[in-house]
Amino acid sequence: MLRQVCCSGFQPFRQRLLPWLQSTALSRSHRVQSSAIRHVRSWSNIPFITVPLSRTHGKSFAHRSELKHAKRIVVKLGSAVVTRGDECGLALGRLASIVEQVSVLQNQGREMMLVTSGAVAFGKQRLRHEILLSQSVRQALHSGQNQLKEMAIPVLEARACAAAGQSGLMALYEAMFTQYSICAAQILVTNLDFHDEQKRRNLNGTLHELLRMNIVPIVNTNDAVVPPAEPNSDLQGVISVKDNDSLAARLAVEMKTDLLIVLSDVEGLFDSPPGSDDAKLIDIFYPGDQQSVTFGTKSRVGMGGMEAKVKAALWALQGGTSVVIANGTHPKVSGHVITDIVEGKKVGTFFSEVKPAGPTVEQQGEMARSGGRMLATLEPEQRAEIIHHLADLLTDQREEILLANKKDLEEAEGKDQVTGRRLAAPLLKRLSLSTSKLNSLAIGLRQIAASSQDSVGRVLRRTRIAKNLELEQVTVPIGVLLVIFESRPDCLPQVAALAIASGNGLLLKGGKEATHSNRILHLLAQEALSIHGVKEAIQLVNTREEVEDLCRLDKMIDLIIPRGSSQLVRDIQKAAKGIPVMGHSEGICHMYVDSEASVDKVTRLVRDSKCEYPAACNALETLLIHRDLLRTPLFDQIIDMLRVEQVKIHAGPKFASYLTFSPSEVKSLRTEYGDLELCIEVVDSVQEAIDHIHKYGSSHTDVIVTENEKTAEFFLQHVDSACVFWNASTRFSDGYRFGLGAEVGISTSRIHARGPVGLEGLLTTKWLLRGQDHVVSDFSEHGSLKYLHENLPVPQRNTN
Repeated sequence: MLRQVCCSGFQPFRQRLLPWLQSTALSRSHRVQSSAIRHVRSWSNIPFITVPLSRTHGKSFAHRSELKHAKRIVVKLGSAVVTRGDECGLALGRLASIVEQVSVLQNQGREMMLVTSGAVAFGKQRLRHEILLSQSVRQALHSGQNQLKEMAIPVLEARACAAAGQSGLMALYEAMFTQYSICAAQILVTNLDFHDEQKRRNLNGTLHELLRMNIVPIVNTNDAVVPPAEPNSDLQGVISVKDNDSLAARLAVEMKTDLLIVLSDVEGLFDSPPGSDDAKLIDIFYPGDQQSVTFGTKSRVGMGGMEAKVKAALWALQGGTSVVIANGTHPKVSGHVITDIVEGKKVGTFFSEVKPAGPTVEQQGEMARSGGRMLATLEPEQRAEIIHHLADLLTDQREEILLANKKDLEEAEGKDQVTGRRLAAPLLKRLSLSTSKLNSLAIGLRQIAASSQDSVGRVLRRTRIAKNLELEQVTVPIGVLLVIFESRPDCLPQVAALAIASGNGLLLKGGKEATHSNRILHLLAQEALSIHGVKEAIQLVNTREEVEDLCRLDKMIDLIIPRGSSQLVRDIQKAAKGIPVMGHSEGICHMYVDSEASVDKVTRLVRDSKCEYPAACNALETLLIHRDLLRTPLFDQIIDMLRVEQVKIHAGPKFASYLTFSPSEVKSLRTEYGDLELCIEVVDSVQEAIDHIHKYGSSHTDVIVTENEKTAEFFLQHVDSACVFWNASTRFSDGYRFGLGAEVGISTSRIHARGPVGLEGLLTTKWLLRGQDHVVSDFSEHGSLKYLHENLPVPQRNTN
């Protein structure tokens, strides 16, 4: 049974394993190792990390991204992690999740060690069971069943609980690790073992030998013999562990480990007690920062509080071991917390001795928030002046911009040092800047400046609620935007101008292939902003932050806008937690050639839609042709033009059935090629074309080519896409071509903004109510006032 559940992930493992483990926990420990659980190796759904693991110990890792190189790892399980919420017994599902993650890392070739609590809790559960059983038998014989509810459990002495629980706890760990073909060994220690030099050497030798044999050492304080912890109140709870945090740190340094993971019941280290109004999670903690932290009370169980953990972590850090403190109590929230930490994801608090040269991304988010609010309070003319200045800088500094872009292109044409691959040709084309591109950008920015005069604070609706009580709905910025873009440095000034015009703070995360171009363009944007003292409103994220980590900053970011491949957009939509994402995952654009299409128009439209810029998201990907046009001069002209343009044709199933020798049949009708490739399919009617688009399209841009106005209008009204055209190229689906000046992207979502998103799409609204001592009770049935709800004239919009 256990072999089957381990392959299906944490939750099924927990659901099926819990009943069995609970019954086992109350029986003799040798039953845990029965033949029912001796199975061959099972694998989890946690991905393997294929990285070199050899490392010379001496200095701790400087950045989270380096943690994937950790070879020797200690995982410390705090008291609150291993115990249940009722403080009696172990959290079996949580332990199963932890064991699975440790096993995956061990099977990758790492050397894993556990420092765990739990013997007292396990023993307390067993002793309570024995006492209840004994009392129930006696009372059943003398008093009857109706007296069972009045039984009292005496306070159990912690050392007796530890003695009763040690064997069961170890048997439980051994049963869990057996599912992954891993052997575990128990080591019980006390503080005296570290003070005696001979015992220290013995302990060190034992641990090294176990690691050499690929065995996971499970280290536990010998609570059966240690003196009672101070204060004594902890003994009334579940577990009394003396210096468990310092034990883990001492063990990590003694064994020259690369990483110590301390799992607790909080997300990490906060600058003030967790739960307080202003508490903020500290992403990276540096030695000397203790004065900036206010420590609260310790956890519900165990002796160590956060202050003890920080002291132990800093001691381990000084000894050359990297440390992460994270939450290990909520698998649904924290996910694969241990493997996520080793993969370098932003989980918990990372202790580092190397301070970054610039601000952290959290600090950048705060600067963008405050700078954006200042930007929104400027006069419209001042925001327009900033954008005009940025447009001038793009042309005045074009030589420096093109020089930086040339450096990016040269590096991109070589092999990537990490992946060993060269940048794809479509991405290289997007990466390239030119004088004409910069001139077009400058023109677009000036259009944005002209249209921004009444964007922020524009009155959309006015209502007289009652006498001297008037309501207005006005436009306001969304807040802080996170724009993530690949290979397109020209995106930076476009998005910056739109953010300035709409009064939004902006975080920019560009691809590393455009590092030099993005850096100079960002500096120019900040130079333009500085003329009115709002330089910090736009921030370029240059840290090693992964996109997935940025998508978790839900308290700092109000909207994420991805600009790049469909895979990037899908990844961001999946990673974003609590932050709306504006964009489209794919640009599968269709063109339907009707039976009444003009011969002169079709080839021009197909060529422009497919060949003008095939890497664009608004490029044509599927050409639908009416069946009556097959084997006609019009069809031959289309095919000949595509051959001349060196477009590779993929035949749809129906189209292939009409041909004796057909091109390669399409693998999927839902494909965005992003290159000189095109799918051709045959349909019998405009309705079939619409059905095909709805089934295989991405609701981006779809076109009909016909001279029949009635057919065209039917298509325009019935195709449910963001952009639907008649006798026009798909490439018109663009903010600049729509007259929006520029766009932050094209949205296929159903709410807020759809299609090319320009200035209007970066605004939301708020309600302003102006009254004179009005209260709701005045409008009750017996009140003195009545609602009027009169529509008032709205100030005319400035269209100059």
